[in-house]
Amino acid sequence: MSAKVCVATLAALLLLGVAGCAEEEGRGHVDLVYVEWDREPAVTYLVGEILRRGNYNVSVTSVSNPVMWAAVAAGEADAHFSGWLPSTHGSEWEEHRENLVDLGPNYEDAALGLVVPAYLEEIQSIDDLVEHAERFERLIIGIDPDAGMMQQTAAAIGRDVGGLGVFELVEGSDATMTAALDDAVVGEEPIVVTGWDPHVKFARHDLRILDDPYGIYGESEAIHTIVREGLADDKPAVYALLSAIEWEILEDAVQEIMLRSSEGVQTVQAARDVADEYYEEIRTALPDEFLW
Repeated sequence: MSAKVCVATLAALLLLGVAGCAEEEGRGHVDLVYVEWDREPAVTYLVGEILRRGNYNVSVTSVSNPVMWAAVAAGEADAHFSGWLPSTHGSEWEEHRENLVDLGPNYEDAALGLVVPAYLEEIQSIDDLVEHAERFERLIIGIDPDAGMMQQTAAAIGRDVGGLGVFELVEGSDATMTAALDDAVVGEEPIVVTGWDPHVKFARHDLRILDDPYGIYGESEAIHTIVREGLADDKPAVYALLSAIEWEILEDAVQEIMLRSSEGVQTVQAARDVADEYYEEIRTALPDEFLW
């Protein structure tokens, strides 16, 4: 399915009201989109809950990475909080930048790469991984194929960077990758996954992002808030909020939502509960007009 068709489908879903957490009409409608990458749902639902309590009608919709960027660029969604820049999503940003506004990082010093459990003490780098490829059955357990780091990994395998051509990249999702990692850790078995931090797996397990001497995944990145061109004119209060949030103060609340979601609580419910329990922290991170 092309990104254009997917954007049209997303628009239809939003009009039908099947997306996310929609409330009765108030100050207006806000459409947020995200990808299923652990922190991104938590951030998106928390912002959605803040807007909802500010009397906005909010839709929160899970989509693929290409559709997320295309939907915001096409004006079918207002914002996403999943822009890994400058490298991982650099091509998506360049493709759509004329129709997007970058409001800056909502998380600094994000890292991604190939990840192994810390009990594999001899595997410190990509070179070590290649040397011991047979122990891993020559498999790298990945996530959804449209993810930027999957494309980076696939390209490195295809070009045999550092000898990675001996590996096969297994497509899946954040959930299937995490489940495979959980199972392997129980028996202290060898496993290598495509991974990133922040992610709840780093709270659950002692893990290591492998040294990347070939620069496959670039330097440390930041996760950016991306909004559609025209949002400042159409919905100035929403634009002001997304521009003014002090994200570092919100991070404890985001981490708590991530943890509860990993334990089986629906993310929308976790965001509602955390918004109550972390109210004092949240109020210091928001402009006064958005306090409830």
